[in-house]
Amino acid sequence: MRTHSQETQDSLTPDLALDILKEGNGRFVNNLKANRNLLQQVNETSAGQFPFATILSCMDSRTSAELIFDQGLGDIFSIRVAGNVLNSDILGSMEYATKVVGTKILIVLGHTKCGAIVGACNGVKLGNLTGLLDKVAPAIESEKTTLEHRDGGNPTFVNNVTKLNVLLTIDRIRKESPIVAELEQEKAIKIIGAVYDVDNGQVEFFDQA
Repeated sequence: MRTHSQETQDSLTPDLALDILKEGNGRFVNNLKANRNLLQQVNETSAGQFPFATILSCMDSRTSAELIFDQGLGDIFSIRVAGNVLNSDILGSMEYATKVVGTKILIVLGHTKCGAIVGACNGVKLGNLTGLLDKVAPAIESEKTTLEHRDGGNPTFVNNVTKLNVLLTIDRIRKESPIVAELEQEKAIKIIGAVYDVDNGQVEFFDQA
């Protein structure tokens, strides 16, 4: 499988980009890999890159987007931070990826058993980590179905907060980046939420808003 070029990137629609990611995760779950020559991809991307997707995911060592979507060099912009939280630097990176480089889809990817989400649910305070975990607080506050044991020891509560954190992050992207929001309104890109299951390798894509 060859690396994306300007021509192949231009020919993709957001729906096709989503299909590529779904098919890649299917290969991953079934322990299959597309046939790639990574050294050849190094050479093919040396003069430029034309990725088709931008993915905001957690820094968790089990959630490498390139691996779980079976993608190669030059295929995706991978933005990684604990808890897949959002800040202005990440928004700027997304604007560059979508508006300047031309990626067709923006994925906000949470994952099960996320240490950052568990820490936020437990009210962990630790140096600069405190401010990062505070960004998960709106998702915790929005979770209204769990009335007892609202902490990191309750897997159902943690899973609900994980999904809400993804959805609220997407809301913030739309509100805080007019550039990305306009691209979505023009149907030049799709913004999709998803959660990766660390137990089985599957990605659950949320229904499109």
